[in-house]
Amino acid sequence: MEIILASNNKEKLREITHILQPFGIKVISQAESGFNIEVEETGKTFAENAVLKAEAIHKLYGKPVISDDSGLQVDYLHGEPGVYSKRYAGENASYEEKIHKILHSMEETKEEERTARFVCAICYIDEKGEKHIFQESCEGSILREPRGENGFAYDPIFLYQDKSFAEMSEEEKNAVSHRGKALKKMAEYFREL
Repeated sequence: MEIILASNNKEKLREITHILQPFGIKVISQAESGFNIEVEETGKTFAENAVLKAEAIHKLYGKPVISDDSGLQVDYLHGEPGVYSKRYAGENASYEEKIHKILHSMEETKEEERTARFVCAICYIDEKGEKHIFQESCEGSILREPRGENGFAYDPIFLYQDKSFAEMSEEEKNAVSHRGKALKKMAEYFREL
């Protein structure tokens, strides 16, 4: 089975391919499908944004599509950056700038005030056009400075137990991450089929 990922994010494609490959599922990027569009993420929740992206590609292609929307919610920042994780600190800000904004905002916090979670909502639209939503989260906290060389986005400042996501191997991260758990839920759905 071939599924289009409604994204051109190479890290996301690698992560999703790694988890779904054992099920005989080939995942191709949006660009590889021939439809390279940018969908405006106007939803108020991760699930709403995931549906918007999947629907846009499904309408063009008519084949199975996966999309996800994920982000970081920091309790001290009242859930920010949340659905604005990608655009936090400005539309063209680098992840270094976004990370700096979070760390700067939290300079005076105590350790117990640094709780946070990653959330991921995956929308799978099957060949019949039916939508399936799989949502998961991963609880952790925000480090005082970035750690690690792996991962992407906010991974260097997200502490899960004793390691940042950027200090974990791909296998370690996939076992506990928000996206990894949501993809496993989706994989269970495929297994039941």
